[in-house]
Amino acid sequence: MELILSLCLLVVAFVLLMRLMKPAIRRNWLWLLLCTGVCVSVEYLLLILLPYFRLSFGATGLPMFLFSSGHLLVLAAELFLINLFRWRSKTALALTIGLQLSLVLLAADGLYFEPFRLTITRQHVAAPQFIPGRDLRILQISDLHVERITQREKAVLEMARSLHPDMIVLTGDYVNLDYLNDETALTDARKVISQLEAPYGVYAIIGSVDSPRVMKTVFTGLENIHILRNEIRTIDFPGGKLAVLGVTLDHGIEQQVLQTLAGQVPTDAYSLLLYHTPDLIESASAAQINLYMAGHTHGGQVRLPFYGAIFTSSRYGKQYEMGAYTVGETFLYVSRGLGMEGYGMPRLRFLCPPELVLFEMGK
Repeated sequence: MELILSLCLLVVAFVLLMRLMKPAIRRNWLWLLLCTGVCVSVEYLLLILLPYFRLSFGATGLPMFLFSSGHLLVLAAELFLINLFRWRSKTALALTIGLQLSLVLLAADGLYFEPFRLTITRQHVAAPQFIPGRDLRILQISDLHVERITQREKAVLEMARSLHPDMIVLTGDYVNLDYLNDETALTDARKVISQLEAPYGVYAIIGSVDSPRVMKTVFTGLENIHILRNEIRTIDFPGGKLAVLGVTLDHGIEQQVLQTLAGQVPTDAYSLLLYHTPDLIESASAAQINLYMAGHTHGGQVRLPFYGAIFTSSRYGKQYEMGAYTVGETFLYVSRGLGMEGYGMPRLRFLCPPELVLFEMGK
């Protein structure tokens, strides 16, 4: 049905465009309509095959609308350029077909390749020498958004084991929003998380989509995972203390919670804040938190060259969209995360591959 609606939309738009064209330019443009229809059909095929290849499990309706809109924009831009520069029809036709095919290739890359091009970001942080003779290694895993266990989740576990972290921190959003009540998704998320191990523990916080049912089903009985619900946990290392503050998204009381927890940090401890979004950065800086790990933005998930994230879901917009920032005495890192948005959005990434972040902390 989505394919039929998209093709009908393209036909209507094409007829309107043809009526606006000069008769001399209309020649050969039926080939463009055919090419566009083929491109949209291929994109629809790419979408419906994703679950069969066990890559992602999203809806097709909104993605098809967005993909079709992209092709319509190309047609509209071509019409404008033709009338502006008096291009010959064959030149315009060749350029437009090239652009339409490019959109298909970009869709294929964003759906099938980049979401699974898992990267490791190594971030050195100046900190006490917690472990004499080497850096303390903390692995951040954020925004799993599990739908089913795919090659991405398998790669996460393999990389986590190969990095040999001293600690692992999970900064929220464990199951995709469309699958919060899906037993298979909950079970698969539990299977993934239960395999995470580190000598000094695995610490988790509650993200923006983590309902009580998700937290209960995924984490109950996992003794190797410490869930920090608006609480602080102090870890003793041979070379110093690390105070881990876990703050839960909770309708506007987070600043007060952070202030309370910050007051409980031992004077001789280095402080690490785990909060799902970067939106507490000003409060964290005021509280003199040393290190703040966040996720939530997905780095935009879809990024444009020279501009970056189109949308971040952060109150600060693009100000803290991904990566490292220093605000006062606080070092903030915003992870691009691993999974993708729900709500029927396309399960794709563009110029924004998933990442694991390994913090190497020491002198």
